[in-house]
Amino acid sequence: MDHLQQSFRIRDIEIAPATVLAPMAGVTDTIFRRMIRGLGGCGLIMTEFTSAEGVTRNAARTLSYLYFHPQEHPITAQLFGANARVMADAAKLVEDLGFDIVDINLGCPAKKVVKCGGSGLLRDLRALEELLSLVRRAVRIPLTIKTRAGWDDKSIVAVEVARLAEGVGVEAIAVHPRTREQRYNGFADWNLIRAVKSAVSVPVIGNGDIRTPEDAVRMRRETGCDAVMIGRGASTNPWIFGQMEQFAATGRYEEPSDADRYNLLSKYFRHLNEAEWPDAIGKMKQFACWFTHGVRNGAELRRQVTTAQSPGEILKRVDAFFAPELAAGGTS
Repeated sequence: MDHLQQSFRIRDIEIAPATVLAPMAGVTDTIFRRMIRGLGGCGLIMTEFTSAEGVTRNAARTLSYLYFHPQEHPITAQLFGANARVMADAAKLVEDLGFDIVDINLGCPAKKVVKCGGSGLLRDLRALEELLSLVRRAVRIPLTIKTRAGWDDKSIVAVEVARLAEGVGVEAIAVHPRTREQRYNGFADWNLIRAVKSAVSVPVIGNGDIRTPEDAVRMRRETGCDAVMIGRGASTNPWIFGQMEQFAATGRYEEPSDADRYNLLSKYFRHLNEAEWPDAIGKMKQFACWFTHGVRNGAELRRQVTTAQSPGEILKRVDAFFAPELAAGGTS
């Protein structure tokens, strides 16, 4: 199992294990991140990607994305935006809030993000260089980027972007090797991660199509990347980081039991409810849709959750659904 690295460093920050939770809009809030931390095996967590414009305007909703708890260290704040000055000011604020690392999003394919940053920045590398330089000068903490392959298959620029970024002082580069045009369709071309790794000397983090611990080992072996980053795979299976750690140590890993699933689901939902989270009911329904695919009769649980009218009703229905299984001591 020598292909899963124990740790890697971003400047003087040791990240162990060499695994990263990808930033996901509407998913990687403080409650989800703490859940991942509590399950173990994840070296570095990241905020949802956050608008630099919103941060510098002091918009309350945007600033709420940057709330974190001391137990979340090491933690990266990810920013998006296209205005270099605004990005630099937002990065300084992130540093002042106590984040360990600031990351610039060059990967998000969503239309509203592309208009003002995200993968839209991949279309003008000169402007990108200026933006990264200004941010680099604005903060003392490590600066990283997360990039896609390019805008479309006629402009694969990840290697060029990585060299440019390293040149201005970016200290780690995460690569999701799909183009903006692909969004999340088709396959991630891991060869591009290998090409970026060969082109720069800073740590390279591989991202895309890791659904199992075996996938993570294969990515490390095929690309030589320093760490792996998991997004959607962690939203449907929050245990994946712990499973990777088990797999690295023993060559095998356990699947969560129904009791494990119940405990995690109910705890997550209770935390949302107690925090009086804005749109807690929407988050519960979204999470239940992803998270119940490994549960026996999960379709019925999804129906129960999605037809509920309040967070309290969802909690009762989740308890009732799992009660017979838990009483019988079932472990599926």
